[in-house]
Amino acid sequence: MKALILVDLQIDFCPGGALEVKEGDQTIPIANALMDQFDVVVATQDWHPANHGSFAANHPWRKPGQIIDLNGLQQILWPIHCVQESFGAEFHPDLDLSKINKIFPKGTDPEIDSYSGFFDNGHRKATGLGDFLKKKSISDVYVLGLATDYCVKFTAIDALDLGFKTTLIEDACRGVNLQEGDVEKAIGDMKEKGIQIIQSSELL
Repeated sequence: MKALILVDLQIDFCPGGALEVKEGDQTIPIANALMDQFDVVVATQDWHPANHGSFAANHPWRKPGQIIDLNGLQQILWPIHCVQESFGAEFHPDLDLSKINKIFPKGTDPEIDSYSGFFDNGHRKATGLGDFLKKKSISDVYVLGLATDYCVKFTAIDALDLGFKTTLIEDACRGVNLQEGDVEKAIGDMKEKGIQIIQSSELL
């Protein structure tokens, strides 16, 4: 059984959003085209309280891109994004929500960030995604979305660590690239761990 994981295909991560990922909206038509190829489709949704510790605005004199210690973990500070119930936290309007079996919110605890769709960054709490996929007898997961070098990467690595055969659909992802080369490095890291890298054309 195969599952497709759509990572954070939200307005704030697309062009014009609060934490814009260049060409982020170009992942949406590919996601829509792929959904019928899978037994189960799930989506992760960044869903932050307004006082989230990852927001630079919540730390006096800090700005996005700086790194702080947040409850014992290294934390990159981001612009305010994907605040619960806000327009920017909604899924991109072109995404076909009718084929998504379940949505998993993440980043809901103000004390810790959650890049992965499975766990927070300290692996202190699970979102329930892993258990859900196991109950559905999923053996293979395919990951796409935003952003390659953060939430996609950590979701894919956690899937692999949980025992799922994991594949990244590279052309259905876009990255932040805070530092030049971050996306290439993230893909290299995933490949090194044993995650298969493919293009959407190999499935369609």
